[in-house]
Amino acid sequence: MNRVYAAVEAGGSKFRCAIGSGPDNIIEEIIIPTAGPEDTLGQAADFFRRWEGLPRLSQLPGDPRRGKRSREGVTRELAALGIASFGPVDLRPHSPTYGHTTSTPKPGWAGTDIAGFFADALNVSVGFDTDVNGAAMGEARWGAGQGRDNILYLTVGTGIGGGALSGGRPVHGLMHPEMGHLRVPHDRTRDPFPGCCPYHGDCLEGLACGPAIEKRWGRPGAELADRDEVWDLEAEYLAAGIVNMVLVLSPEIVIIGGGVMGNEGLLPRVRRRAEELLGRYIAVEPLLSRMEEYIVPPGLGDRSGIAGAFVLAARALGDRGI
Repeated sequence: MNRVYAAVEAGGSKFRCAIGSGPDNIIEEIIIPTAGPEDTLGQAADFFRRWEGLPRLSQLPGDPRRGKRSREGVTRELAALGIASFGPVDLRPHSPTYGHTTSTPKPGWAGTDIAGFFADALNVSVGFDTDVNGAAMGEARWGAGQGRDNILYLTVGTGIGGGALSGGRPVHGLMHPEMGHLRVPHDRTRDPFPGCCPYHGDCLEGLACGPAIEKRWGRPGAELADRDEVWDLEAEYLAAGIVNMVLVLSPEIVIIGGGVMGNEGLLPRVRRRAEELLGRYIAVEPLLSRMEEYIVPPGLGDRSGIAGAFVLAARALGDRGI
């Protein structure tokens, strides 16, 4: 059956919404700047409803999320919706706050029922996970992680986030992994910067995200491209974090993207330092001699998250073959 899915990559700065069956088969797409929950979610839902030929939420009487849908005359129908969302979020299926954001620092978004809003507004099955878990799933299906069941995906930008697949399934537990908040060695003689994480100060995100670079050096990373000391220090923190994750999760590949990784020399520095820190302890290839095949950029570029949202939509219907 050729199903058409709805996909949402819900980010702190923008929502990417798409209709199709994968990153190479997108029928229609829109990007919505992230404002307050009511406005942002409403615009996203209206995009999908307009494609199906249904009235906008604002045109329905009463609570629009409880409105009955009429299928009369509708020839296009979405099979399911996948959401890859910024977090933290509640991913426990039996929790009363499943599908909600939790302690997010995004103003106005704490406690927002993202999954429930779309389930009610569109009357479809919803697959829901973090943006980075979604990106890992997208890379596993169409990108750099194809053919592998155990994947680590990291993004380094305004924040640092990580998602992991183990046996082809996203890693969940008490909550989802928060890899950006790992504690990494911080030599305050070399780097007196205290860190910028509002929760932990000098966690990995607090030391190595884009805003940390700008606050430490007084200029954004894009203006520091020729400063070796900037990128040697950045590589030190990222490599330390990656090594910790590799030793715990034992991924078959590490995929690392995000705006900070746009510096041309950063990825080779990260590979070299990670290899040094591992000290040849893990005696398997490609870790021993082919780090350029082990720590790699995303195969889908900035499309990993929306690709993962399509995978989540398919899995909401039990289809693992998308």
